Amino acid sequence: MSDTLLQVEHLKKVFASGKKSFTAVDDVSFTLKQGECLGIVGESGSGKSTIARMITRLLETTEGKVILLGEDITHIKGKELRRAYQKMQMVFQMPAESFDPRRTLGDGIGESLRNMGLSKRETGKKVEELLVTCGLTPEYADRYPHEVSGGQCQRAAIARALAVAPLLLICDEATSALDVTVQKQVLELMIELKEKKNLSFLLICHDLALVQAFCDRVLVLYHGQVVETGTPDEIINHPKTEYTRKLIDSVL
Repeated sequence: MSDTLLQVEHLKKVFASGKKSFTAVDDVSFTLKQGECLGIVGESGSGKSTIARMITRLLETTEGKVILLGEDITHIKGKELRRAYQKMQMVFQMPAESFDPRRTLGDGIGESLRNMGLSKRETGKKVEELLVTCGLTPEYADRYPHEVSGGQCQRAAIARALAVAPLLLICDEATSALDVTVQKQVLELMIELKEKKNLSFLLICHDLALVQAFCDRVLVLYHGQVVETGTPDEIINHPKTEYTRKLIDSVL
């Protein structure tokens, strides 16, 4: 069996408005192996989040294919899509977006478990375990999103994503709304999850220091196209394009 978890082939996204059209992602291809972390970096508007949203089917694909564990998921819907979400989950930039403000964090984390048929008691127990795994105490299950800090809410969002035991976590700027100390704590949690659970990560990010600390490989995106790919050290120490050099100079 191949250890390739995700295959993205010639992905393209064109946004059309009236007679005008804009190509946000243009012919992007890459693979992600099980247990690997791939970083996608580039300035705002380079197409990073659009790629994440096409992979998770939050956006329709104009051209290309998304293959998850050998299955073409480019256009799936309904039951097939719900099945795909048991293998991959997304963690968003604004942690509160993962939760309904009128419901407790525990309720939000337990939603997918209840949908899978777990009893109320089993769900409660599993929610507590997930909170502890993500560095929060069980009491957080009874709190509402507005009652916790951004970092605590992001940990709860990761707990929610982990509830279905996915193989892949797609993190779309998952630490950029947090302050530096909290960023470091969330990064440490992600490293721990990668090592202990052999989780794969797709890290959409503009922070090269974060990518260097966490990723095995990096794609550099410019105007929707991959302009460079390599290990973080190769990209940072020996950039091949002027754009990558500027990107590095602006953050390091």
